[in-house]
Order: sequence, then structure tokens, then C-alpha cells
Amino acid sequence: MATLKLEIVTPEGQAYADDVEMVVLPAAEGEIGIYPGHVPLMTQLLPGELRISKAGKTDELVVGAGFVEITAERVSVLTDMALGDEKINETAAEEAVERAQTALKDKTLSSDDAAELEAALARSMAQIRFKRRRQGGRH
Repeated sequence: MATLKLEIVTPEGQAYADDVEMVVLPAAEGEIGIYPGHVPLMTQLLPGELRISKAGKTDELVVGAGFVEITAERVSVLTDMALGDEKINETAAEEAVERAQTALKDKTLSSDDAAELEAALARSMAQIRFKRRRQGGRH
């Protein structure tokens, strides 16, 4: 079966690199499924779930914002976060959401600070949704 080379890079380093059969990721256009031979595309990655299919098995990661470059043979993901279920602390993510929501109420925030807080809020919310879905939808 044909494969794609998937590489996921975060500021901490390479988070994933392997040959895979398919990748599904959250993009600005919506969820995109990528198979070998995909048309070349460059798009914005949004915080959410990235699914990797390989050898009949599916692995899942929660990713943050970033960019994706797709060619017929390769998917390159540059993101500010890529975490597996075991690396997510739901309590810490919930606390981060509360802090960001409180800070966003400050009317004296600069637009850069507000954008940074909104990005942090989106990353934390993606982690919470991912973790809860993996736990069977607990709220």
C-alpha cells in the first residue's frame, strides 16, 4: 500500500515522523483527510485532533495552531503543540482556560496580548475536548 511521510514538528523538536497510510487534521477549511497522491496544498492548522492511520491502526494527537504543507508523498506539520492522551493534564488545561477567560475580560489588553491569550485558550480547549472524548465523553 502507498504511504505518506508524516512529520510533525513543535518548538520542542520532532513530535512524530513515520510513513503512514492516511492523516486527518483540523485545517482552516475544515477537517482534511490526506492520502498518498494528494494534491499539493499549504494551509493553516487549527487546534484540534489529528488522526494517523497506519497498518490498520489509528493513533490520535491533539495539536495546536500552525501550518501544514502537503505534497503527493509528504505531510509536514509545524505546530505549537502536539500531545498524546497520556501527556494531557485535564485539570491543568481547565485551570488554563479559566485564567485565559479571566484575563481576556481585561479591557486594557493590547491586541497582541489578547491574541496570545485567545491562542492559549484554543489550545487548552482542544486538549480538554480531546481528553474527554478519549474518556468516553465525560463532562
